[in-house]
Amino acid sequence: MPVSAVDGIDLSWERAGSGPRLLFCNGSGRSLADVQPMLAFLAGSFDVLAWDYRGFGDSDLGAGEYTMADVAADAAGLLGLVGWDACRVAGLSFGGMVAQELAVTNPERLERLALLCTSPGGAGGSSYPLQDLLDLPVEERAAAGLRLVDRRWDEDWFETHPSDSEVAARFAPAGEPDTAGALARRAQMEARARHDVWERLGSITCPTLVASGRYDGIAPVENGEATASRIRGAQFRVYDGGHAFLLQDPRALGDLVSFLLEE
Repeated sequence: MPVSAVDGIDLSWERAGSGPRLLFCNGSGRSLADVQPMLAFLAGSFDVLAWDYRGFGDSDLGAGEYTMADVAADAAGLLGLVGWDACRVAGLSFGGMVAQELAVTNPERLERLALLCTSPGGAGGSSYPLQDLLDLPVEERAAAGLRLVDRRWDEDWFETHPSDSEVAARFAPAGEPDTAGALARRAQMEARARHDVWERLGSITCPTLVASGRYDGIAPVENGEATASRIRGAQFRVYDGGHAFLLQDPRALGDLVSFLLEE
């Protein structure tokens, strides 16, 4: 992946596929290497642009502390780097927060917007404070994290739903990060905790899809519904599954692509 300076921060990014331009905003705690299957799927229908957030992959952390507005500025700078004046945007979880901030600060640059398993902050509701899990022992953190991903997930559930066991395996901790990784994760969690676009959502002007998982303990359904209520003409859909509903409900990915392909 190329690494380019964007507003003084070296960011690693990639571009693949053909079709309408699509900026993909990844979830928290993950590099692009972790979501290659998703990127490859989207590249079958779109010209996909994606990047590693500050401190992840080959991207620099910079000074350390940053805000969601800084991450949205990174996204806008990346669009300028590749010469895109406008595009479609899909944001997943933390990426949905980035996409919201980008949309309220640069509404003219978005053609369509998909906000997936995410929250607006403020009076509209915040996503679960994942930083509260960071100080737990690894095994306890993993168990608590799985229950947040899908409130139904326990040993009995996995015994009768093996496909969810496979999904859950993707959320298993990869081990304790090194010092640099821990700093990057903490900085991202702090930016996430301060996210609040609730009062500004009305400035989003493009067609918007807001989608939530029925059993999501991180970004509850009511947060998605609240988000959609503030964006004129937004569609709101609820899928069977939790925070990983894109992998759990067979309708979800097809619906996402269909929405983003509309003119």
